[in-house]
Amino acid sequence: MTIRHPDGPERRLTVDDLENTPDDGRRYELADGRLDVSPDPTNKHFRAASRLNTFLNTLCQGELEIGEGPGVNLNSERTSHRIPDLAVFDCDMPEGKYFDVPPLLAVEIVSPESVFRDNHIKRQEYAAFGIPSYWIINPLADKIGLLELRLFDGQYQVVTQVYGEEVFETDLPFPVKLVPHWLVASGPWFKNLGGPEAP
Repeated sequence: MTIRHPDGPERRLTVDDLENTPDDGRRYELADGRLDVSPDPTNKHFRAASRLNTFLNTLCQGELEIGEGPGVNLNSERTSHRIPDLAVFDCDMPEGKYFDVPPLLAVEIVSPESVFRDNHIKRQEYAAFGIPSYWIINPLADKIGLLELRLFDGQYQVVTQVYGEEVFETDLPFPVKLVPHWLVASGPWFKNLGGPEAP
């Protein structure tokens, strides 16, 4: 469950206020100056993020900055701060603690308590910030799903949606082909994640 700060000050919080949050494994974000706290990710969530990170970095060959859980300030006032499950940047690492520029791709992996936030709130926030591509991965259903959204005229439009062992293909932020099933399934995931090899 997402927790809104019950007794927060009247002023809007900034990322400076996050310096005092406990190191308890939970994710502390800001939504228009309000604290937004999420619980620890599930094992399935962790597995999907870790595998996707490894896979994209292998494909990218170090040409871009790819990592899990980067802090991103979504406005100059630093009152909107999100931590995508994974993001791809085409810039150098920031000198400070957080990124202030839109990544090429933001990825959120849905947890039971984040369904509305990932599909609606963050969709609006990421579009307003100008993130060109947004993937929402849902490992909760019988067949894991991957939804690809792209920014057109300031709004996200659905480009692709695949499930289970269907092959997902995109060219943004670089050519990627993967099978969502292998983001969470047991077995030889690395050799199968990229889909069947062409004969």
